[in-house]
Amino acid sequence: MTKGLVTIFGGSGFIGRYTARELVKKGWRVRVACRRVGIAGDVRLAGAPGWVDLAQANVRDRASIERALEGADAVVNLVGILAEKGKQTFESTQRDGAALIAEVAAEKGITRFVQVSAIGADPDSPSDYGKTKAEAEAAVREKVPAATILRPSIVFGPEDGFFNKFAAMATWPVMHFLPVMPLIGGGKTRFQPVYAGDVALAIATAVDDASTAGKTYELGGPRTYSFSEIYDVIFTHTGRKRFKFPLPVFIAKPVGYMIGAIWRYIPPFSWGFMGDVPVTGDQVEMLKADNVAAEGMPGLKELGVPQPETVEAIVPTYLWRFRPYGQFSRPSESEA
Repeated sequence: MTKGLVTIFGGSGFIGRYTARELVKKGWRVRVACRRVGIAGDVRLAGAPGWVDLAQANVRDRASIERALEGADAVVNLVGILAEKGKQTFESTQRDGAALIAEVAAEKGITRFVQVSAIGADPDSPSDYGKTKAEAEAAVREKVPAATILRPSIVFGPEDGFFNKFAAMATWPVMHFLPVMPLIGGGKTRFQPVYAGDVALAIATAVDDASTAGKTYELGGPRTYSFSEIYDVIFTHTGRKRFKFPLPVFIAKPVGYMIGAIWRYIPPFSWGFMGDVPVTGDQVEMLKADNVAAEGMPGLKELGVPQPETVEAIVPTYLWRFRPYGQFSRPSESEA
Protein backbone atom coordinates (compact mmCIF):
# COMPACT_ATOMS: atom_id res chain seq x y z
CA MET A 1 0.00 0.00 0.00
CA THR A 2 1.38 3.41 -0.96
CA LYS A 3 1.21 6.67 0.95
CA GLY A 4 0.00 8.54 -2.11
CA LEU A 5 1.20 10.20 -5.28
CA VAL A 6 3.87 12.91 -5.46
CA THR A 7 4.35 15.00 -8.60
CA ILE A 8 7.91 16.25 -9.03
CA PHE A 9 8.27 19.17 -11.42
CA GLY A 10 11.78 19.13 -12.85
CA GLY A 11 12.07 15.55 -11.69
CA SER A 12 14.15 14.42 -14.66
CA GLY A 13 16.99 16.73 -13.67
CA PHE A 14 20.04 16.24 -11.49
CA ILE A 15 18.42 16.38 -8.03
CA GLY A 16 15.08 15.03 -9.24
CA ARG A 17 16.46 11.60 -10.04
CA TYR A 18 17.78 11.20 -6.51
CA THR A 19 14.54 12.55 -5.06
CA ALA A 20 12.38 10.06 -6.94
CA ARG A 21 14.38 7.18 -5.44
CA GLU A 22 14.08 8.51 -1.88
CA LEU A 23 10.34 9.08 -2.18
CA VAL A 24 9.80 5.56 -3.48
CA LYS A 25 11.79 4.21 -0.52
CA LYS A 26 9.38 6.04 1.79
CA GLY A 27 6.39 4.47 0.08
CA TRP A 28 5.28 7.21 -2.29
CA ARG A 29 4.39 6.74 -5.93
CA VAL A 30 6.08 9.34 -8.10
CA ARG A 31 5.01 11.24 -11.19
CA VAL A 32 7.91 12.99 -12.86
CA ALA A 33 6.70 16.09 -14.70
CA CYS A 34 9.18 17.32 -17.31
CA ARG A 35 9.24 19.09 -20.66
CA ARG A 36 10.88 16.29 -22.66
CA VAL A 37 9.65 12.90 -21.56
CA GLY A 38 11.40 11.22 -24.50
CA ILE A 39 14.80 11.61 -22.88
CA ALA A 40 13.73 10.96 -19.30
CA GLY A 41 12.77 7.30 -19.49
CA ASP A 42 15.63 6.19 -17.24
CA VAL A 43 14.04 8.03 -14.30
CA ARG A 44 11.55 5.15 -14.09
CA LEU A 45 14.40 3.00 -12.78
CA ALA A 46 14.08 4.89 -9.49
CA GLY A 47 11.42 2.39 -8.47
CA ALA A 48 9.80 -0.93 -9.33
CA PRO A 49 7.38 -1.01 -12.29
CA GLY A 50 4.34 1.13 -11.57
CA TRP A 51 5.99 3.28 -8.90
CA VAL A 52 7.46 5.97 -11.15
CA ASP A 53 5.73 7.43 -14.18
CA LEU A 54 6.35 10.36 -16.52
CA ALA A 55 4.13 13.27 -17.50
CA GLN A 56 4.81 16.01 -20.04
CA ALA A 57 4.55 19.43 -18.45
CA ASN A 58 5.83 22.94 -18.98
CA VAL A 59 5.68 25.32 -16.03
CA ARG A 60 4.65 28.11 -18.40
CA ASP A 61 1.58 26.14 -19.52
CA ARG A 62 -1.32 25.91 -17.05
CA ALA A 63 -3.12 23.04 -18.80
CA SER A 64 -0.06 20.79 -18.63
CA ILE A 65 0.40 21.60 -14.92
CA GLU A 66 -3.23 20.68 -14.27
CA ARG A 67 -2.75 17.32 -15.98
CA ALA A 68 0.47 16.65 -14.05
CA LEU A 69 -1.27 17.34 -10.73
CA GLU A 70 -4.34 15.23 -11.45
CA GLY A 71 -4.80 12.88 -8.50
CA ALA A 72 -1.61 14.06 -6.76
CA ASP A 73 -1.37 14.24 -2.97
CA ALA A 74 1.87 16.22 -2.80
CA VAL A 75 4.07 18.41 -4.98
CA VAL A 76 7.80 19.01 -5.20
CA ASN A 77 9.02 21.88 -7.36
CA LEU A 78 12.64 21.51 -8.45
CA VAL A 79 12.47 23.68 -11.56
CA GLY A 80 15.33 26.15 -11.81
CA ILE A 81 17.95 27.42 -14.24
CA LEU A 82 21.42 28.89 -13.84
CA ALA A 83 21.47 30.71 -17.16
CA GLU A 84 18.72 32.10 -19.35
CA LYS A 85 18.13 30.67 -22.80
CA GLY A 86 15.31 31.37 -25.23
CA LYS A 87 11.98 31.47 -23.39
CA GLN A 88 13.61 29.97 -20.32
CA THR A 89 14.14 33.14 -18.31
CA PHE A 90 14.53 33.48 -14.56
CA GLU A 91 11.19 35.26 -14.33
CA SER A 92 9.17 32.84 -16.47
CA THR A 93 10.75 29.66 -15.15
CA GLN A 94 11.67 30.22 -11.52
CA ARG A 95 9.20 32.89 -10.40
CA ASP A 96 6.12 32.60 -12.62
CA GLY A 97 6.44 28.83 -12.99
CA ALA A 98 6.50 28.28 -9.23
CA ALA A 99 3.56 30.65 -8.78
CA LEU A 100 1.49 28.82 -11.38
CA ILE A 101 2.24 25.38 -9.91
CA ALA A 102 1.26 26.63 -6.43
CA GLU A 103 -1.93 28.21 -7.77
CA VAL A 104 -3.07 24.99 -9.44
CA ALA A 105 -2.06 22.94 -6.38
CA ALA A 106 -4.14 25.20 -4.13
CA GLU A 107 -7.13 24.89 -6.44
CA LYS A 108 -6.85 21.10 -6.20
CA GLY A 109 -6.60 21.20 -2.42
CA ILE A 110 -2.98 20.00 -2.28
CA THR A 111 -1.30 21.24 0.89
CA ARG A 112 1.89 19.15 0.87
CA PHE A 113 4.19 21.32 -1.19
CA VAL A 114 7.98 21.40 -1.15
CA GLN A 115 9.60 24.34 -2.95
CA VAL A 116 13.32 23.83 -3.57
CA SER A 117 14.91 27.27 -3.59
CA ALA A 118 18.54 28.21 -2.95
CA ILE A 119 20.74 29.84 -0.35
CA GLY A 120 21.02 33.44 -1.45
CA ALA A 121 17.34 33.79 -2.31
CA ASP A 122 16.61 37.42 -1.48
CA PRO A 123 14.06 39.86 -2.97
CA ASP A 124 16.75 42.55 -2.83
CA SER A 125 19.46 40.40 -4.41
CA PRO A 126 21.42 42.12 -7.22
CA SER A 127 21.39 38.74 -8.96
CA ASP A 128 18.32 37.92 -11.07
CA TYR A 129 18.72 34.29 -10.02
CA GLY A 130 18.62 35.08 -6.31
CA LYS A 131 15.84 37.63 -6.68
CA THR A 132 13.50 35.34 -8.63
CA LYS A 133 14.17 32.45 -6.25
CA ALA A 134 12.94 34.67 -3.39
CA GLU A 135 9.94 35.84 -5.41
CA ALA A 136 9.10 32.18 -6.10
CA GLU A 137 9.19 31.40 -2.37
CA ALA A 138 6.80 34.28 -1.66
CA ALA A 139 4.42 33.27 -4.46
CA VAL A 140 4.30 29.66 -3.26
CA ARG A 141 3.70 30.64 0.37
CA GLU A 142 0.92 33.02 -0.70
CA LYS A 143 -0.99 30.22 -2.46
CA VAL A 144 0.03 27.32 -0.18
CA PRO A 145 0.90 28.69 3.30
CA ALA A 146 1.84 25.19 4.52
CA ALA A 147 4.55 24.84 1.88
CA THR A 148 8.02 23.78 3.02
CA ILE A 149 10.93 25.79 1.62
CA LEU A 150 14.35 24.16 1.20
CA ARG A 151 17.39 26.25 0.34
CA PRO A 152 20.45 24.14 -0.55
CA SER A 153 23.95 25.48 -1.08
CA ILE A 154 25.94 24.26 -4.11
CA VAL A 155 24.79 20.69 -4.79
CA PHE A 156 27.43 18.14 -5.80
CA GLY A 157 27.30 14.63 -7.21
CA PRO A 158 28.36 12.70 -10.34
CA GLU A 159 26.04 14.72 -12.60
CA ASP A 160 26.62 18.14 -11.05
CA GLY A 161 27.27 21.35 -12.94
CA PHE A 162 29.79 22.74 -10.47
CA PHE A 163 32.77 20.48 -9.83
CA ASN A 164 32.33 18.94 -13.28
CA LYS A 165 32.24 22.35 -14.96
CA PHE A 166 35.51 23.60 -13.49
CA ALA A 167 37.20 20.23 -13.89
CA ALA A 168 36.25 20.28 -17.59
CA MET A 169 37.63 23.82 -17.93
CA ALA A 170 40.97 22.57 -16.61
CA THR A 171 41.14 20.12 -19.53
CA TRP A 172 40.56 22.66 -22.31
CA PRO A 173 43.29 22.45 -25.01
CA VAL A 174 44.31 26.06 -24.37
CA MET A 175 45.44 24.96 -20.90
CA HIS A 176 48.44 23.21 -22.46
CA PHE A 177 49.79 26.62 -23.46
CA LEU A 178 48.24 28.86 -20.81
CA PRO A 179 47.55 26.73 -17.69
CA VAL A 180 45.63 29.43 -15.82
CA MET A 181 42.18 29.24 -14.20
CA PRO A 182 40.36 32.51 -13.43
CA LEU A 183 39.64 33.05 -9.76
CA ILE A 184 36.74 35.48 -9.77
CA GLY A 185 36.84 37.98 -6.94
CA GLY A 186 40.11 36.56 -5.69
CA GLY A 187 38.54 33.24 -4.69
CA LYS A 188 37.35 34.38 -1.26
CA THR A 189 33.66 33.52 -1.71
CA ARG A 190 32.68 30.67 0.60
CA PHE A 191 30.50 27.67 -0.29
CA GLN A 192 29.00 24.84 1.75
CA PRO A 193 28.61 22.07 -0.86
CA VAL A 194 25.88 19.54 -0.11
CA TYR A 195 25.55 16.07 -1.63
CA ALA A 196 22.61 15.51 -4.01
CA GLY A 197 21.61 12.31 -2.20
CA ASP A 198 21.36 14.20 1.11
CA VAL A 199 19.26 16.94 -0.49
CA ALA A 200 16.97 14.28 -1.96
CA LEU A 201 16.53 12.63 1.44
CA ALA A 202 15.72 16.03 2.95
CA ILE A 203 13.09 16.63 0.26
CA ALA A 204 11.53 13.20 0.82
CA THR A 205 11.42 13.83 4.58
CA ALA A 206 9.75 17.21 4.01
CA VAL A 207 7.07 15.51 1.91
CA ASP A 208 6.63 12.67 4.40
CA ASP A 209 6.71 14.61 7.68
CA ALA A 210 3.78 16.97 8.27
CA SER A 211 5.69 18.78 11.03
CA THR A 212 7.88 20.45 8.37
CA ALA A 213 4.89 22.35 6.93
CA GLY A 214 5.31 26.11 6.74
CA LYS A 215 9.00 25.99 7.68
CA THR A 216 12.16 27.06 5.84
CA TYR A 217 15.38 25.02 5.93
CA GLU A 218 18.87 25.85 4.69
CA LEU A 219 20.88 22.85 3.55
CA GLY A 220 24.66 22.88 3.70
CA GLY A 221 27.29 20.17 3.85
CA PRO A 222 29.62 19.45 6.79
CA ARG A 223 32.34 21.88 5.71
CA THR A 224 32.73 25.27 4.03
CA TYR A 225 35.27 25.98 1.26
CA SER A 226 36.51 29.15 -0.35
CA PHE A 227 36.36 29.30 -4.15
CA SER A 228 40.15 28.98 -4.13
CA GLU A 229 39.93 25.80 -2.01
CA ILE A 230 37.35 24.36 -4.41
CA TYR A 231 39.95 24.74 -7.17
CA ASP A 232 42.50 22.94 -4.99
CA VAL A 233 40.11 19.99 -4.58
CA ILE A 234 39.57 19.83 -8.34
CA PHE A 235 43.28 20.08 -9.19
CA THR A 236 44.15 17.39 -6.66
CA HIS A 237 41.62 14.85 -7.88
CA THR A 238 42.07 15.50 -11.60
CA GLY A 239 45.87 15.49 -11.44
CA ARG A 240 46.03 18.74 -13.39
CA LYS A 241 48.22 21.53 -12.12
CA ARG A 242 46.81 24.94 -12.96
CA PHE A 243 47.72 28.41 -11.77
CA LYS A 244 44.96 30.42 -10.10
CA PHE A 245 44.70 33.89 -11.58
CA PRO A 246 42.72 36.40 -9.46
CA LEU A 247 40.14 38.13 -11.66
CA PRO A 248 38.44 41.23 -10.21
CA VAL A 249 34.64 41.26 -10.29
CA PHE A 250 34.57 44.57 -12.19
CA ILE A 251 36.34 42.80 -15.07
CA ALA A 252 34.68 39.40 -14.76
CA LYS A 253 31.12 40.77 -14.68
CA PRO A 254 31.03 42.49 -18.12
CA VAL A 255 32.94 39.56 -19.62
CA GLY A 256 30.33 37.24 -18.12
CA TYR A 257 27.45 39.24 -19.59
CA MET A 258 29.13 39.14 -23.00
CA ILE A 259 29.68 35.38 -22.82
CA GLY A 260 26.12 34.87 -21.59
CA ALA A 261 24.72 36.86 -24.52
CA ILE A 262 26.78 34.85 -27.02
CA TRP A 263 25.56 31.53 -25.61
CA ARG A 264 21.97 32.77 -25.51
CA TYR A 265 21.56 34.45 -28.87
CA ILE A 266 24.32 33.47 -31.33
CA PRO A 267 24.37 30.10 -33.19
CA PRO A 268 25.90 27.54 -32.85
CA PHE A 269 26.36 28.48 -29.17
CA SER A 270 22.62 29.05 -28.70
CA TRP A 271 21.88 25.64 -30.24
CA GLY A 272 23.76 23.88 -27.47
CA PHE A 273 26.50 22.54 -29.74
CA MET A 274 29.19 24.23 -27.64
CA GLY A 275 27.99 22.89 -24.30
CA ASP A 276 26.77 24.91 -21.34
CA VAL A 277 27.75 28.53 -20.96
CA PRO A 278 31.03 28.79 -18.97
CA VAL A 279 29.93 31.81 -16.93
CA THR A 280 27.38 34.62 -17.06
CA GLY A 281 27.31 38.09 -15.58
CA ASP A 282 24.54 37.04 -13.21
CA GLN A 283 26.65 34.14 -11.95
CA VAL A 284 29.54 36.54 -11.32
CA GLU A 285 27.11 38.68 -9.33
CA MET A 286 26.21 35.66 -7.20
CA LEU A 287 29.90 35.03 -6.48
CA LYS A 288 30.05 38.32 -4.60
CA ALA A 289 28.19 36.78 -1.64
CA ASP A 290 28.96 33.70 0.45
CA ASN A 291 26.78 30.65 -0.19
CA VAL A 292 26.57 29.09 3.28
CA ALA A 293 23.67 28.15 5.57
CA ALA A 294 22.66 30.88 8.01
CA GLU A 295 23.48 30.25 11.64
CA GLY A 296 20.48 29.14 13.65
CA MET A 297 18.45 27.99 10.65
CA PRO A 298 17.17 24.40 10.69
CA GLY A 299 18.86 22.21 8.11
CA LEU A 300 19.80 18.66 7.18
CA LYS A 301 19.91 17.37 10.76
CA GLU A 302 16.30 18.40 11.34
CA LEU A 303 15.33 16.63 8.10
CA GLY A 304 16.81 13.26 9.02
CA VAL A 305 20.37 13.67 7.69
CA PRO A 306 22.58 13.82 10.81
CA GLN A 307 25.82 12.90 8.99
CA PRO A 308 25.87 14.42 5.49
CA GLU A 309 28.33 13.13 2.91
CA THR A 310 31.59 15.02 2.44
CA VAL A 311 33.16 16.40 -0.71
CA GLU A 312 36.25 14.30 -0.01
CA ALA A 313 34.20 11.09 0.04
CA ILE A 314 32.14 11.66 -3.10
CA VAL A 315 33.90 14.02 -5.53
CA PRO A 316 36.96 11.78 -6.21
CA THR A 317 34.59 9.01 -7.37
CA TYR A 318 33.62 10.99 -10.47
CA LEU A 319 36.37 13.53 -11.15
CA TRP A 320 38.77 10.74 -12.18
CA ARG A 321 37.48 11.01 -15.76
CA PHE A 322 39.14 14.43 -16.05
CA ARG A 323 42.62 13.07 -15.26
CA PRO A 324 45.16 13.07 -18.13
CA TYR A 325 44.74 9.31 -18.56
CA GLY A 326 41.37 8.83 -16.94
CA GLN A 327 41.08 5.87 -14.60
CA PHE A 328 44.67 4.89 -15.42
CA SER A 329 46.06 8.10 -13.89
CA ARG A 330 46.78 8.53 -10.25
CA PRO A 331 45.35 11.62 -8.56
CA SER A 332 48.87 12.74 -7.62
CA GLU A 333 49.99 12.80 -11.25
CA SER A 334 49.72 16.21 -12.85
CA GLU A 335 50.47 17.93 -16.09
CA ALA A 336 51.46 21.55 -16.53
